[in-house]
Amino acid sequence: MKKIQMVDLKSQYEKIKTTVDASIQEVLDTNTYINGPLVHQFQKNLEDYLGAKHVIPCANGTDALQIAMMGLDLKPGDEVITADFTFAATVEVIALLQLTPVLVDVDMTNMNIDIDAIKKAITPKTKAIVPVHLFGRAANMDAIMEIAAEHNLYVIEDNAQAIGADYISKSGTKSKVGVIGHVAATSFFPSKNLGCYGDGGAIFTNDDKLAHIIRGIVNHGMYERYHHDVVGVNSRLDSIQAGVLNAKLPLLDEYNTARRLAASKYNAAFAGNAHIITPEFDANENDHVFHQYVLRIIDADRNALLQHLQDKQIPCAIYYPIPLHSQKAYVDPRYKEEQFPVTNQLVQEVIALPMHTELDDEQIKFITDAVLEFLNK
Repeated sequence: MKKIQMVDLKSQYEKIKTTVDASIQEVLDTNTYINGPLVHQFQKNLEDYLGAKHVIPCANGTDALQIAMMGLDLKPGDEVITADFTFAATVEVIALLQLTPVLVDVDMTNMNIDIDAIKKAITPKTKAIVPVHLFGRAANMDAIMEIAAEHNLYVIEDNAQAIGADYISKSGTKSKVGVIGHVAATSFFPSKNLGCYGDGGAIFTNDDKLAHIIRGIVNHGMYERYHHDVVGVNSRLDSIQAGVLNAKLPLLDEYNTARRLAASKYNAAFAGNAHIITPEFDANENDHVFHQYVLRIIDADRNALLQHLQDKQIPCAIYYPIPLHSQKAYVDPRYKEEQFPVTNQLVQEVIALPMHTELDDEQIKFITDAVLEFLNK
């Protein structure tokens, strides 16, 4: 059996080596390292794929979130609501811009931001909501957009984990996540469903005026060289990374299908086990693209299971072990533990198993057998 990886980028690269190598060589031959033709090509290709009017590439996913908020001209002290159960980058940029993060609980069934918690958190100072499409599953954007419209709030989609996922509205309309809110941010970190071979990110919007502002922000506030019209940052996607992403983008749906197939096999192996709650998803839809495959372990020792798997050379991880409201950087007297019952439960139960495009049946059986061996003893 091939060695099990949490994310097997080497095997994935071997299948696209010729295209990737040619793209990198093109950059080396033309010396177009920054903002070169491959960056513009990738921008257009991703716009077409997403059905977005504007894609603005940038240096990484965290920058993408920060720049999206800068483009909305949020002011210090403005409140921004987001989920307590996610990676710190989401709240990090809110704090960096001297905005006020408002963390709320998540929904137990999908681990995405809880709609009722959003409603309860809104105050006269609230200016934006940041839903995170966690682990590759779309948040409830119908409800979020309705709340935003009622209270005149911006919606900034954190799409770092769900690129390529579909959202099916209650009216039956299907669209890609990331083009539903006012603006969205994504990451092309190597382990993402669409990942480059370094850092990279992008901002999406259908708002022409906002796109113009953001294009200036990513490039030192310049629209014309040495004319700085807005306060900006230095955050550009380099051409080598764009070449890698151009090679992978045509395969993104195939990659996501492979992840969903692996998730189906995991779910089938764990079906009926009293200690395991598997992620729910519709096998006929693309609303979950499994950036991570995350189980909940019930009435069993999750940490001991983690060690058991590691002893068998099976990579696994806990996403996330500490809620944001308990992180030293974001502790706030406004937060009470009773506000976060779901998050506090999830951090004790979740475990992520290997998930990538190259998982084969032998590996999945070895992993699932190891989990069941521990839980059934």
